[in-house]
Amino acid sequence: MALRSYWRFVLVTWNFMPLLLRWLRDRRRYVLFGPSRSITSEERRDRAQQLLDSLLTLGPTFIKFGQILSTRPDVLPPEYIEVLTQLQDKVPPAPWPEAKAVIEDDIGPIEATFDDFDTDPISGASLGQVYRATVDGEEVAVKVRRPGIEELVEADLTAIKWALPLLLYFVDDARAFSLENFADEFAVTIREEMDYGRERDMLVEIRQYYEDDPKIRMPPVVDTHSSDRVLTMEYIPGTKITDISELDAQGIDRTEIAERLTRTYLEMITEHGVYHADPHPGNLAVQSDGTIVFYDFGMSGRVDQFLQEKIIEFYIAVANREVDEILDVLVEMGTLSPDADRQTMAEVMELAIQDARGEEIETWRVQEILNRVEGTIYEFPFRLPENLALVMRVATVVEGVCVTLDPDFDFIEVASDFLTERGYREESIQKILSETGDDLVAATRSSLKIPPKLDRALNRVERESLVVQAEVRDDEGVIDQLAGRIVLGLLVAAGIPTTALLYVESAFPAVWGAVGLTAVAGLWLIRSFTRRKGIRTAPGVADQYFDERQRHRESQESGDD
Repeated sequence: MALRSYWRFVLVTWNFMPLLLRWLRDRRRYVLFGPSRSITSEERRDRAQQLLDSLLTLGPTFIKFGQILSTRPDVLPPEYIEVLTQLQDKVPPAPWPEAKAVIEDDIGPIEATFDDFDTDPISGASLGQVYRATVDGEEVAVKVRRPGIEELVEADLTAIKWALPLLLYFVDDARAFSLENFADEFAVTIREEMDYGRERDMLVEIRQYYEDDPKIRMPPVVDTHSSDRVLTMEYIPGTKITDISELDAQGIDRTEIAERLTRTYLEMITEHGVYHADPHPGNLAVQSDGTIVFYDFGMSGRVDQFLQEKIIEFYIAVANREVDEILDVLVEMGTLSPDADRQTMAEVMELAIQDARGEEIETWRVQEILNRVEGTIYEFPFRLPENLALVMRVATVVEGVCVTLDPDFDFIEVASDFLTERGYREESIQKILSETGDDLVAATRSSLKIPPKLDRALNRVERESLVVQAEVRDDEGVIDQLAGRIVLGLLVAAGIPTTALLYVESAFPAVWGAVGLTAVAGLWLIRSFTRRKGIRTAPGVADQYFDERQRHRESQESGDD
């Protein structure tokens, strides 16, 4: 294992080194020295494509690594997220004799345990592949973990652990923290996804909530033919949910399918606290009667009660178009830093919501809102909790599927109706009224206490015994920088007449010394005004966003002309 880990480490380093060198040159133009370089959005997109190619070259573990990385806007810029979301979990299937060995080791001889078994896989992925078979006259789908994948994954995880310190050298402290957390979370996630016993338990738990729903189907597990490496389920056929022509040919109402899919996911996340976390079109199908079928529960997640409440509050705030409430919820969930520039974030959010509204239909796109927030998450050193990252990904993927089914689909309207029907919006109003009542009581009490306190303060002012203590916070070191500029300015101001006086006195050795000292102080003073370090502020993000938005509008207007 150690030798394989060393070899994988060499391969990982070899594949990522060109990209790492480009990142290093971004920080130091001449690698070891020089100013940082500004990178355009197009350059970032090219590098993201290079990263995607490297992940594909390195194989199954890194394909999964890239897929999960695409859910983390706190780790990568938006351009990388956009490119990595295209990463498909498809690799050539393992040879049948190797897969057969896994099945027979865990379940028993193929001929004795299955009535019939089709040795051509119907789907293949990085961690497993699926076959069709028959058990007791019933068609089943047999999901088999890829032979030898455990050793490869463990070697790759070790290689990632060794490579991480090298990678952290190329990023700032905030991103380093997010990357270390992400690496730990990835190790847990991929081990969970390889554990088909866990997938079985999650499928059984989620399925129990929909056993009585005739329009939702999830395959029951065949326990006698399942293990930690083999998962056998009932085979449920259906039309791929994005196969529009076939759905239309069957006379299926696509808008109704989109609404039911949205409501199902909202119900999973906000009420059951456990959900199917991989809703891409390959894992969703529709039967001829409009029943939605869910496949592959390898990626599934849990939502604790706190996060459930915050997600509900987020959707209510978006539905009510309350920007301040949206920001409050994002801060409470840990998506946005409490120290972020509130005014800047409000402006970004307001513009994101305006852009998310359709021109011809009153519809908001959650994906567009979250994309704007995600872009801001990267620009600011924010951290995105793992479970929330998965929920955000689910929301955007589900909406993408729904918009494919119905281009005029209004995700927020459906979510708003769902929350209203379940009484969440009414509870929110009651909560606001309760909090308002508490605030009024507190304000009344304060108003009764203020006059005596004000009277005592005025008496102390009159007796000239009032002492005011103030603490100045300077996290950016601006005061020290200003003090340094003042000292340099004084040196330059004193150096010029001193140099002139020495010149008049013909003290030439001293003249050249004074000229040199004055020139050095002057150049250092000029440099302190031109360099940006230490006076960088958050509103620059908003300015960049405003500029991009203005260019987008101008391009649209020129296109219309």
